[in-house]
Amino acid sequence: MEIRRVAVIGAGTMGHGIAELFAMNGFLVSISDISDEILRKALDRISWSINKLYSKGRISESPDFIMSRIRTSVSIEEVCKDADFVIEAVPERMEVKKAVLERADMSAPKHAIIASNTSSLPISELASFMRRSERFLGMHFFNPPVLMKLVEIVRGKETSEDVVEAAAELAKKLGKTPVVLRKDVPGFIVNRILVRIMNTACMLVHKGVHSVNEVDSAVVLKLGFPMGIFELADYSGVDVFYYILKAVKERGVDISICPLMEELFQRKKLGVKKGEGFYKYPDPGKYVKPELNPEAAQAVDECLLISPGVNEAACLLMEEVASKEDIDTAVKLGLGYPKGIFEYADEFGIGRVVASLMELKERLGSKEFAPASLLMKMLKENKVGKVAGQGFYDYISRYTSLSLDKDYERGIAILRMNRPEKLNAVTMETLDELERALDELDHDEKVRVIIITGSGRAFCAGADVSDLLKLSPFDAMKYSMRFQRVAQRMESSLKPVIVAINGYCLGGGMEIALGADVRIACESAKLGQPEVNLGIMPGGGATQRLHKLVGRSKACRLMMTGDLIGAREAGEMGLVDEVVPDEELMNKAVDLALKLAEKPSLSLAAIKTALRSEKDFALESSLFGLIFSTQDSREGVKAFLEKRKAKLTGK
Repeated sequence: MEIRRVAVIGAGTMGHGIAELFAMNGFLVSISDISDEILRKALDRISWSINKLYSKGRISESPDFIMSRIRTSVSIEEVCKDADFVIEAVPERMEVKKAVLERADMSAPKHAIIASNTSSLPISELASFMRRSERFLGMHFFNPPVLMKLVEIVRGKETSEDVVEAAAELAKKLGKTPVVLRKDVPGFIVNRILVRIMNTACMLVHKGVHSVNEVDSAVVLKLGFPMGIFELADYSGVDVFYYILKAVKERGVDISICPLMEELFQRKKLGVKKGEGFYKYPDPGKYVKPELNPEAAQAVDECLLISPGVNEAACLLMEEVASKEDIDTAVKLGLGYPKGIFEYADEFGIGRVVASLMELKERLGSKEFAPASLLMKMLKENKVGKVAGQGFYDYISRYTSLSLDKDYERGIAILRMNRPEKLNAVTMETLDELERALDELDHDEKVRVIIITGSGRAFCAGADVSDLLKLSPFDAMKYSMRFQRVAQRMESSLKPVIVAINGYCLGGGMEIALGADVRIACESAKLGQPEVNLGIMPGGGATQRLHKLVGRSKACRLMMTGDLIGAREAGEMGLVDEVVPDEELMNKAVDLALKLAEKPSLSLAAIKTALRSEKDFALESSLFGLIFSTQDSREGVKAFLEKRKAKLTGK
């Protein structure tokens, strides 16, 4: 059927945006709401938006011509009587929607399709109020409708396939990407995942584990979300998410509404529109972006925040609500995430996601964080993500700027930066590959010790300077944090990491080396932090690590002068642990790696963990006690008493 006339019931944030979208795309639009004043304000907002888009060249039709396609009425019956398509966008409360849908059903022509813009209420439940349930479905737009690309299309139990296909085609005519759900479930795809992440973050704040600013800084700066979790709650309205939480909970979803969210809702602290929510706003109704704090972001394990969303998505996949590709498309287009939820899972690794869920289950005391059976099955089958070559998606393990050699017989791996023509200068691709390779090696039980070195005349001459010219201040901050993450990944690896410095080790290269457990340098090596000579400063962690090795004054001198030092001087000040002739460098590194590979791997992992927590004697005692539960500890002591070589298994 041809759709020309559209009725929109509800002229609020979503309603007026949906009406604007249809009018911009050539449809005749009628809008209804409870008062002429509300309708006048809606027309003003539509006019302002269209004029802004026109001034920026985003639309070619004149604003007046587009506005001429819109009429208003306080009568639902009036706007529906000649409509080919009706969509309601009234508040997310069942009794309100019931009243509106019953009137629309009575008034619209028999051929008309009727849709709900509900974000959480089951379509089959809403259809029970209607006579023509076969011509009713969910068509969930995202805010702002004019800009957001996603439309979730949800069929009820009795929705005809023709109506679903017509709605999908309509979405495409509006320039949107439709994702059609195979099943009608509370919260659909996007909000089921979003409220799980949001509610968990709220619970962590409520319990005092993290602050609001720590969480928002972490998700924006580390995960790349377009808005902080609590920033989004305030921007859209705390009440909006409270009603969604309440709706999905009442319909069987195992979720405990965060007491802090409940309190803000009861006290009418609903975010930007009220001047206070999770943040305060001096001018109620005027959005002010919160300041992000890179240091605060580092206090948060971002996997802890996103793992409940992964778990929820895994449940939706098991329930066959949608394909993994459609779920990831919905998350990227509906929430603006740079990656799909399953893409995040594969990058973090399914093991880390499951461990995060178990930690949340213990910390927050709720079985709602129990890992989905699909995640446990993937873990058992070693489909743990990118590091294994297979997770939710399949991956080919390929490194373009690195080479990786594994010697399973001796239990060591050599990771070599492989851009000799550029003195192994680091690009973003190199950083990504370094982190991916470290993840792969950490999951490889046959590898017990990792060696990192460079090819040619350099270990690593730092960042590729040509990349620095392209960076905005915000991009530079993220670039810095990306460097830091590689060194942190080396520190957090449960396996010993040895760096063999074979030549120039400068700037970001030295900051990577600082993350190792042991540094061995050849006699011709040159080391330094020369960033100051470029008018910048170290950004990959040198200001936090270097002084712990060489003392504050020597660290200051190295960073403030930008001078390079030889390997011998670096050894004398404690920057490197051993200096050897050039031709002996790799032999020395391998000899040490083989010596460490003979040691019980669990003991080495415990030592690394304890060393990372300075002056935490209780942790040391706990780890010391835990080691005594291992088979290796019993075998080691027994072998010593029996004067034989221990047979260590890493268990």
